[in-house]
Amino acid sequence: MIYYLIAIILLFIDQCSKYAVAHNMTVGEQVELIPNLLYITSSRNTGAAWNILEGQMWFFYIISIVVLGVVIYYMQKVGRHHPFLGVSLGFILGGTLGNFIDRIFRGQVVDFIHVYLGSYSYPVFNIADSSLVIGVILLLLYTLFEGKKGKKQ
Repeated sequence: MIYYLIAIILLFIDQCSKYAVAHNMTVGEQVELIPNLLYITSSRNTGAAWNILEGQMWFFYIISIVVLGVVIYYMQKVGRHHPFLGVSLGFILGGTLGNFIDRIFRGQVVDFIHVYLGSYSYPVFNIADSSLVIGVILLLLYTLFEGKKGKKQ
């Protein structure tokens, strides 16, 4: 299915970018891409967003396995019949796998995308994180529009 291909492509991009950062930059090193806006900053994370639950790897292993199971189940049962849902699940699958692989093989997640919005330094993130956020937004949009369709019918 095309939705698994989306997940594989996102996973490939995520893992290649993390490999490049981990092998070519020291932790804390920063490269300016767009002054005062976008930087590549080599960072590591043993928790979730904003380092919450730092060091609780067992928790993230369990959550990742559950999410992967649920996403694959819904991809097989529903996603194949609803393209928008399938795409959103593909993004979620790719993002979940990307960070799960990091946790298993590195013991931490490699983060490197660093955005500054004015004086605010947004927490450093990666392609997998972006994939997850995009997937969840698409899933919310799907749920919103499907709910409205159901009410009309």
